[in-house]
Amino acid sequence: MAEVIVPKLEWRDVSKRFDGPQVLAGLDLAVAPGRSLVIIGGSGQGKSVAIKIALGLIPADSGQVLIDGVDVAGLSAQDHAQFFARVGMLFQGGALFDSLSVWENIAFRLINAERMPRREAKARALEVLGLVRLGSHVADLYPSELSGGMQKRVGLARAIIGNPEILFFDEPTTGLDPITASAINALIRDRVSSLGCTAVSITHDLASARTIADEIAMLHQGRIVWRGDAHELDTTDNPHIRQFVDGRADGPINADV
Repeated sequence: MAEVIVPKLEWRDVSKRFDGPQVLAGLDLAVAPGRSLVIIGGSGQGKSVAIKIALGLIPADSGQVLIDGVDVAGLSAQDHAQFFARVGMLFQGGALFDSLSVWENIAFRLINAERMPRREAKARALEVLGLVRLGSHVADLYPSELSGGMQKRVGLARAIIGNPEILFFDEPTTGLDPITASAINALIRDRVSSLGCTAVSITHDLASARTIADEIAMLHQGRIVWRGDAHELDTTDNPHIRQFVDGRADGPINADV
């Protein structure tokens, strides 16, 4: 009998509506342990909302989000805090604290949630800086003194400092030039592989998706309309994927103009 693999992360029939139209309409999506899934789709299709619901930042109207088969909505406050300790997040804009130095940004969780002594937290931050290929000389700088690519690396360092089981990436290459974006993509892939964690990314950048992903899923009108291995992106005849990849105005996806 084949072994049943419990998904590391699963959205099960998740729906969400704000004041306007339905954003998620029964989203069903699961990610196996150690896999990297990239969610693509047009603007306003619910990609960021799906991640925010998984993180518990906004509630779903209905449905469940499960981690290792456990519904996170039913967790106690203490268990929910422990859940967040298992998760890392690289935000689209970096979301670094302007008033904190680089090392304090990276070690923010260690200092404020885990109450680690500052000397020990800084030593750990310096170690993680090396993992994202930044030197210790940037540790005492402030975010405003860094380039966009360096800020992304600092954000990645903050995301991985707790050795998370699940990593979320929100448009990790937005605003970066192609060379820097390629370097960030390679670094993300390297760190995800080294950690052996599960990764979920959302992006409009198909070059990024091809580099980061084991699997790609397309979200349209609140549901998954296609899912496949990354290499299938260029061979599938799914009309949604073909329109998205080819950048055509005509097709099942209405241009948001």
